[in-house]
Amino acid sequence: MPRMLDVSEDVRAEIGDDEADRLLAGENAPGSYDCTSCRTPGDPEQERTSTVLFVGDETAVLAFAHATCIPSQVVRVSEEQLQGAVRSITGEEPQGPATAQAPLGGVPAQAPPGTQQAVLGVTSGLVAIDGTLHPALVVEPTAPIARPGSYGTEDEFLPLLIEQGFHPVTDVNVPPSLLGGWSVLLAVGQLHAILQPNPVGGGQVAWWKAHQPLQVTDDWRTTVNKSKTVLVFAAPVGSIGQQPREDLLRDALEKAAANGRLVAAAMPLAGTS
Repeated sequence: MPRMLDVSEDVRAEIGDDEADRLLAGENAPGSYDCTSCRTPGDPEQERTSTVLFVGDETAVLAFAHATCIPSQVVRVSEEQLQGAVRSITGEEPQGPATAQAPLGGVPAQAPPGTQQAVLGVTSGLVAIDGTLHPALVVEPTAPIARPGSYGTEDEFLPLLIEQGFHPVTDVNVPPSLLGGWSVLLAVGQLHAILQPNPVGGGQVAWWKAHQPLQVTDDWRTTVNKSKTVLVFAAPVGSIGQQPREDLLRDALEKAAANGRLVAAAMPLAGTS
């Protein structure tokens, strides 16, 4: 029986025509696989299958996914992120909200003079809106954020994000609107980056990038596979904190919104989940 394998032009360009042809002929294709997106079994002889190439700084890993989950594509990550993603395939998944921190990447801001270097804490969790669970990320700096070039001490984190297209949240039960040009990058069940438009043109750049990829829960990944959209909430330092349960995370979001200290945007999923 012929293999129902999809190899995109981008993947073909990376692996070469000979390797692509061997895959399509079934020589190097798997007899079965665990989908890199939904993690359930797949069979390229029974269902259409996408080839997904993860490309790091020095190595590349070819994975497979149900074509109904994601199309064949190239996902570019750092070498460290690639190795972490590969390790996650056999690692245990955490349950409940998961948090990671990383220095400011493409964030157009800086820590005020005399304060610690600001980093962004990012927490994943599920937020219920009108009875439906939505995959969400909550972003909170560890220090006040000043406007670039400013020598003041006023926290400008929320005004800077509003200038980027985020909207103030007054009611967590109202889903935020889609923010064009931004996306959330996941690969093999791990959060790698929040991407924003490149201010000088071209492709996207990292607004936030994880030092170590943030592993998300099975429930979070299942939900984002259905919605293909992530709700990203952001609040100034001290507004949310690291909450051990999703109900406490929701309470903290509602309190921040009531105090006028919460902005949000919806972003499409990039890469795989």
